Amino acid sequence: MTNYKCFKCGKKIANTALDQRFVCPSCGSKIFYKPRTHTRRVKAE
Repeated sequence: MTNYKCFKCGKKIANTALDQRFVCPSCGSKIFYKPRTHTRRVKAE
């Protein structure tokens, strides 16, 4: 399951809520992004 986050209001939106229309149910924005779950730090040698 992919979770998106609205760029305008910042609310989390489940993939199932966006099946019919790719519009935020809270504010009506059409801009979304996938928040990163974790970051990996690599030490340079």
